[in-house]
Amino acid sequence: MRVRILFFGVLKDLACKSSDVLDLPDSALVRDVLSHYLSEVPAMRESIASLAVAVNQEYAGPERILRTDDEVALLPPVSGGSGKASIVRDQIDTRGVLEQVKRSEDGAAVVFEGVVRNQTRGRRTLYLDYEAYEEMALAQMEGLAQQALKQFQVREAAIVHRLGRLKIGETSVLIVVASAHRAAAFEACRWLIDTLKRTVPIWKKEYFEDGAVWANGEPFPEEILRAGSPGAEGASK
Repeated sequence: MRVRILFFGVLKDLACKSSDVLDLPDSALVRDVLSHYLSEVPAMRESIASLAVAVNQEYAGPERILRTDDEVALLPPVSGGSGKASIVRDQIDTRGVLEQVKRSEDGAAVVFEGVVRNQTRGRRTLYLDYEAYEEMALAQMEGLAQQALKQFQVREAAIVHRLGRLKIGETSVLIVVASAHRAAAFEACRWLIDTLKRTVPIWKKEYFEDGAVWANGEPFPEEILRAGSPGAEGASK
């Protein structure tokens, strides 16, 4: 059978391509894909314990059985329009989103903007490039917004993330939460950005005067199966 493989972030650089087509025996597992690329791209061995895998835009463990025409995405830790979520490539219109979200019954509207800063760990930043596994990122962002409404009892939440090249001072991600009370709005907003940065498949590459690097992402949460999870030992040997 034949499956499509997608590489993101630093994995794209290591593999020297963004996608591949792989022929596998029937009933092959995710770990068989991992074994193949660990053999083909030995540099991936350093990252295997922190990688996550998605099959058809859903997180999957090493023992997931694959089928013909499945799409398998290899995901390094993330750096960070569909309903309440959208992905854009132009400047984010913070005021416009805020005005769409607010209602007369709201007592609070909390706005968070993630902004491109001019330095990272003492190195002068020139600009950033953001990329995403877009279909999955949108679905994940939409799910986070819906979860925030239930978990924090807020009325509305919106998430906008920008992709492509961003200059210093530009907004990369916007979160707006509206609620009758400020405490719930603040808590929901904080939870949304923290969870987005850990779980949504979006990556950034930082460009400096002396080179470029993919930003180190935060580890995936324990509930997300990773390539190095128990059962993948055979793939990492």
